[in-house]
Amino acid sequence: MIRKFSGNGWFSWLFLLPVLLPAAAMGEVPSLDELASKVQSKYDRAEDLKARFVQVATFKTMGRTIREEGTVYFRKPKRMLWDYRVPSEKKLVVNPQDAWLYLPEDGVAYLQPTDSLLKGKMTIRFLTGLGTLREEFDLSRPPGGVVDEKGNYVMDLKPKNPELGITVLTMAVDRNTFLITGFRFSDIYGNTTELVFEDMAVNTVLPDDLFNFTPPPGTEIYRVP
Repeated sequence: MIRKFSGNGWFSWLFLLPVLLPAAAMGEVPSLDELASKVQSKYDRAEDLKARFVQVATFKTMGRTIREEGTVYFRKPKRMLWDYRVPSEKKLVVNPQDAWLYLPEDGVAYLQPTDSLLKGKMTIRFLTGLGTLREEFDLSRPPGGVVDEKGNYVMDLKPKNPELGITVLTMAVDRNTFLITGFRFSDIYGNTTELVFEDMAVNTVLPDDLFNFTPPPGTEIYRVP
């Protein structure tokens, strides 16, 4: 059965991104422009990537922290799959036409046009090949230092078009590969989220069918504008 869904922002949880603790600066690091250029160049050459992820969201008003784990896949253009496995299964599947959020335990799926979903989602637009760091963000050094406790380079990204109450994202970058290792985000309500990528692999030729989704029989489908 297909139903209309009048709510919005069902995808907003994806922008509740990471908490990367700053550490003392260690050795010479690239300038902000050099770092941004190296990251941009790395992702310009990447046709696809996959990684394990850990997402930890702390909701201040609820006094609750939720930790989730899974595997994420990106492929240019407009393709991604967030395959959550812990503590429960769910999938966000996006291709150039459709975006599906599937919650198997509830037997429901939400369907939204991809262009509507990605509009304004600047971090995801960058990872799916639709934007550049300098076009989407004002870049600066975090006040706490230029590297985190793991030795990753860090820089702050201030969205040029603020969304979902986000003021600044802190991005961590591997000092050797210049791949993004995570984000940190706090919203105006004091909620924070940490998203960390591990075991990242680039240009593994991910297949088209990975980004297609057909709801199982009996699934309740809600259309999101």
